[in-house]
Order: sequence, then structure tokens, then C-alpha cells
Amino acid sequence: MNIAIYGAGGFGKEVACLIERINAHGGNWNLIGFFDDTKPMGTPVSRYGNVLGGMDTLLQVDEPLAISIAINDNRAVRRIRESINNTKISFPNLIDPSLFLVDPSTVIMGEGNIIQNHCMISCDVTIGNFNLINDHVVVGHDNVIGDFNGLMPGAHLSGGITIGNNNLLGVASVVLQGMVIGNGVTLGANSVLMTQPRDNFTYLGVPAKKFDF
Repeated sequence: MNIAIYGAGGFGKEVACLIERINAHGGNWNLIGFFDDTKPMGTPVSRYGNVLGGMDTLLQVDEPLAISIAINDNRAVRRIRESINNTKISFPNLIDPSLFLVDPSTVIMGEGNIIQNHCMISCDVTIGNFNLINDHVVVGHDNVIGDFNGLMPGAHLSGGITIGNNNLLGVASVVLQGMVIGNGVTLGANSVLMTQPRDNFTYLGVPAKKFDF
């Protein structure tokens, strides 16, 4: 099936590489190019293809097309998704072949998720829509993850964690057992979340504490 990437930056190129790895393990995606509102049509994106246009062009697509939104900003991903009302567009999960699922039969996943290299997802896990699970992320047992979250490389979630929407867990951050994260929380790189965070605040340090800019 034809697929295009929304976002012609560095992360878009990484998703193009992810599609190549999926195809090398039996996938059948045909990457036709990129959509981007900040670059002129025809702009080359390394060796992976050219910019096909922006949102206006995408909304006029009249044949089935899969789209992966490769923007490393969960709020921007949400805005883009809410702007796409073309019924010809679908949003597949792109999952690196290296993913280790402890028990695939108990993992539930929505649409539009991107899972990168060498991640591990344990048993009885529910993942919503349009989440980025970046390299070497560990998701423990009985976790529930909502929509439009970003889990940066090396983030580790212990068991029994609930995460809402629009949260960002930084590089090598850790969330301890049983934590409940609501919406709009940012956990800084190398931070360890040990207490309940408040929505729409940033937490830094070990243990992580609310940081006021």
C-alpha cells in the first residue's frame, strides 16, 4: 500500500528508515514521499523522497493513502490529525521488527503509533493512538497509555502505570510503579517520577519535582 510521511524533518527521515526496516522483514509499504507545510513542493528529503505538498494537497488525495505523522511534538501531532478529514487517509501503526512483546495476546493498540528500535512491551498493556515510543523504551505490565504521548529514547515505565494524553517523557526518564500521569505533563531527561504529577507542569530531577520556568 502507498504510504507518505507527514513531516519532512529529521524525524521524518527516521520514520522513512523505519518503513525500510519493516519492508525488509516482510512489509509491503510503498513510500511515495512527504507532506510538509514548511517546505516547497519538490524539496528532496535526503534519499527518501520529495515533498509532495502540504495539508491542502493531502486533503485533496482521492485514492487510499496511509499517513504516518512524524512530528516530534505531541501537540503538533494532535493538531495535524484533527485537520485531516479526508476519508481516503488511514493511519497505520509503524512498529519496528525488533519490538519484543512479552505477551502479544494481551497488548491492545490503537492507530497511528510509531514504535522505534529495540523496545519492550510487557503483558496486559493498552496503548491508544498516535503515540511515539522511541528507541529502547520499556513499557511494564498493566500499563495504560492514552493518546498523543511521546516516550523518548530509553524511557522506562514500571508496572501498573496510567498515562493520559499529550505527555512527554524525556530521554532515560523513569516512572515508578503505580504512578498516574494525567495530561500535558513533561518529565525531564534522566528524571525519576516518584510522586503524583499535576497536569500541564514540567518535572525534573531525582526524585522529579515540579519546575517553574
